[in-house]
Amino acid sequence: MKIFIILLFVSVSLLAQVEYSGEGPKSQYLPKFFIDMASYESQDSGKSKMDVFIKVPYSNIQFLKTDNGYRAKYSITVSLYDEDDDILKLEKLWNEKVETKSFKQTSSAKNFNVSYKSFVVDPGKYKFTCKLEDVNSRKFSVYEQIINVSEYDDSIGVSGIVLVSEFIETNDGTKIIPNISNRVTSRDSSISFFYEIYSDETRQVDVSYAIIRNDGEALYSKENTFRLEKGKNEINETLDNIVFNLGDYKLEVKLLDEDFKMIKGSGKLFSSKIFGFPPSISDLDLAVKQMQYIATPDEIDVIQDQEVYTEKLKRYLVFWKKLDPSPNTIENETLNEYYRRIEYANASFKGYFKGWRSDMGMVYVTLGAPDQVTRRPYEMDSKPYEVWSYYVINRSFVFVDQTNFGDYRLQNPAYGDWFRYRP
Repeated sequence: MKIFIILLFVSVSLLAQVEYSGEGPKSQYLPKFFIDMASYESQDSGKSKMDVFIKVPYSNIQFLKTDNGYRAKYSITVSLYDEDDDILKLEKLWNEKVETKSFKQTSSAKNFNVSYKSFVVDPGKYKFTCKLEDVNSRKFSVYEQIINVSEYDDSIGVSGIVLVSEFIETNDGTKIIPNISNRVTSRDSSISFFYEIYSDETRQVDVSYAIIRNDGEALYSKENTFRLEKGKNEINETLDNIVFNLGDYKLEVKLLDEDFKMIKGSGKLFSSKIFGFPPSISDLDLAVKQMQYIATPDEIDVIQDQEVYTEKLKRYLVFWKKLDPSPNTIENETLNEYYRRIEYANASFKGYFKGWRSDMGMVYVTLGAPDQVTRRPYEMDSKPYEVWSYYVINRSFVFVDQTNFGDYRLQNPAYGDWFRYRP
């Protein structure tokens, strides 16, 4: 089972306006899922094989109570269109059913269902579309991307790369558990992956590996030599002693000739996250800036003044550990809720500033969802405005859209007094 993983974390806001407690329970997002794709040499002449994997966490689909436990259903539609003419070339539709005995399992992000389909297609560029629809909630997500299905008719070739969570030795050989989320964490010091090399004869080939940071700098490099057999050669590889900072990376595999020039190559994008932290935290410097509604300027300066990344990360973790209501568990509920609000603000509020920096974002991140919202989007003699009411602090906030472009500004903000409302 070979796959070229492309991470998709679909997270599209359902609401154009702020949630509030009077609305009752409401999901903020459409179903989130991860999607992986791979192209390989096919046994059909002139064709290539494309594998598609879709991973859906239980917490992102709706379960209903049954006589024997809980059940969720969702449908998946995968389509390939001609890149230029938008003509449908291939389409597959299938349904998935997930059953569990425990209600606790239905809300756990650690439990998930994986779907797998394989297609034989002509090499070339396509517009790839995947639609996932939750049958019970009727919510759906659509993902689109231009993909390139490689051609394997040269004397030597290399497949896509799949990141691997674990290699398992069985009586039938080595099996892999793919890293579908396409992530490593701050606790990892190695990365494992799988790929295939195709050769029309027995030969020796040099292979170079490199991990490139988002800024183009090389984090890691290594060379290896393989004796290839005629046909398909499966390669399991692990690179060790790597220090991953928070951010995006690219893994490169290059086949080299005798002059160490690239013959063929393949690349794989992945990201590094802080272990146990929300995946939305992908930039440490930005995450520290976003703490302005929960930390004092001096507390933020203590973190920002440290230029060494590992020390900066350590100070950042120390700050949040102090606010952890359950320090003996991996989850930090305070941190998770804070950055959930940041993510919601970025998705829901627009204006001159990024959502979390807008006036609505400031109030929402600091105080959470209001108890009541009064909306006046269209008035003959006034600008559009909203009133957010918070009963616990006996305070209401009025936001006015002075430009009629959705840039709602807080009236009488009293920014200097805002520290009183920090959570």
